[in-house]
Amino acid sequence: MQPDLTNRVALVTGGSRGIGAAVARALAAAGADVAVNYRERAAEAAAVAADIRAMGRRAVAVGADVSDSAAVAAMMATIADALGPIDILINNAGIGLVRGVDELTEAEFDLTIAVNLKSAFLCTQAAIPHMRAQGWGRIVNISSGAARGAGGVGVHYNASKAGMEGLTRGYAARLVKDGITVNAVSPSLIETDMVRGGVASSPARIPLGRFGTPEECAQAVLMTIGNAYMTGQTIQLNGGMSFI
Repeated sequence: MQPDLTNRVALVTGGSRGIGAAVARALAAAGADVAVNYRERAAEAAAVAADIRAMGRRAVAVGADVSDSAAVAAMMATIADALGPIDILINNAGIGLVRGVDELTEAEFDLTIAVNLKSAFLCTQAAIPHMRAQGWGRIVNISSGAARGAGGVGVHYNASKAGMEGLTRGYAARLVKDGITVNAVSPSLIETDMVRGGVASSPARIPLGRFGTPEECAQAVLMTIGNAYMTGQTIQLNGGMSFI
């Protein structure tokens, strides 16, 4: 069942490629107008926005470093002017610097926490007032199996994604009476640039026998948006690698 998101405005952070781009297109297919956030990949974000407009929906590509509060405020103002205030927030922006314990630096740890976790806090804080005022909102955080397992990126990535799931539960408990649901989708070994770039060279350890797809992640995101009774939950997508 696909939710009807007609007249809803969605923001997907890190929406220029991979899971973010698939989610942005899926939201548009469900009827939403979509803001596609990017930090560096302007051309790719513009292409995603063009795809959305081709579906008959409104779209805008917005460059912003979502780990910076001033940039988030400016981005929200730009989106409000172009599309309207945000009803649906997908916190997907993230980085995965592959580092061993002995080579990880303090600066890399801080950067990972800022981009992967602080950005979700900043964007959520900015989106809450409108959602609360209208009594409806949907927030979905894109986590990772690394939040609860060893993962292949590093301890900094583990910490950032575990924090995101804690953030999900904390906001869910505090916003449910305002008509706002907050959930997380936790993919493992999805066929994206991060996986192809060295996190996993083969799907041999996945019981299903293949990598997941960004479109399957998008399907799970839409499911959480459409289910008004679900909040504070983390949906695992891992092809049978673990059952948590």
